[in-house]
Amino acid sequence: MSTRTIRIAAFAAIMAVASAAHAELSSEELAKIAQNPVGNLISVPFQENLNLNTGPLQKNYNLLNIQPVIPIDVNEDWNIITRTILPIISLPPFAPGQNRTNGIGDVQITAFLSPAKPGSWIWGVGAITQQPTHSDPLLGNNNSGYGPSFVVLHLEKGSPWVYGALANNVWSSNNSTSPSYNNGLIQPFLNYNFKSGMYLTSSPVITVNWQAKGSNQWTVPMGGGVGKIFHFGKLPVNSQLAGYYNVARPDFAPNWQIRLQVQLMFPK
Repeated sequence: MSTRTIRIAAFAAIMAVASAAHAELSSEELAKIAQNPVGNLISVPFQENLNLNTGPLQKNYNLLNIQPVIPIDVNEDWNIITRTILPIISLPPFAPGQNRTNGIGDVQITAFLSPAKPGSWIWGVGAITQQPTHSDPLLGNNNSGYGPSFVVLHLEKGSPWVYGALANNVWSSNNSTSPSYNNGLIQPFLNYNFKSGMYLTSSPVITVNWQAKGSNQWTVPMGGGVGKIFHFGKLPVNSQLAGYYNVARPDFAPNWQIRLQVQLMFPK
């Protein structure tokens, strides 16, 4: 049997298992699972962020985050949920005559310890690390970084609402000659789900650079969008389109962000 035939057969087997695992779940239930950052489900979100009017030349900054989520069973009471963010960046020029810089940024990996059998309130606590995987000096920092991470959300059977927040802070280890950093993130999220699998969502990513001065510390977006569960064959896919305006932002930061996300959902 050829290698190509084996790959096709393996992919077909994965799709069949995914279909069986989700056969009895409604579209609304699938949407709620997708909205749980520490859900006991393997998923691979591809999140495209188009940031408008960036830098002194008012060019677009493009960020594609590939964010696989993998749960690991510790025992019948606890899970560890790993969330990885691999950024693929297209950075605009900041002066006339410069070229756009394209490549990979610094990867972030978070591991949450979370109850395997939670109630309507779900939480996870753990640690985050940032590692210098950038392909160009303009796209990252040579210092590795570490810090705490926490998530809490409310997800109740029979209720259309899913809401909560995720937070972390990363301090650089100062193990290189690159500048140090101290960066925080808060991501509140609010979703209203319809039985069709469509939902309304707001999930702004609020960031803070603690080493910056004055108004250059905070980026605070406001906005929202719409999402929908559909199927690629029988594989559940969570799609989302949203727009956010930065009501507070550092100098030369983008003023608008358009976010498009496609999340593939797999069984463990």
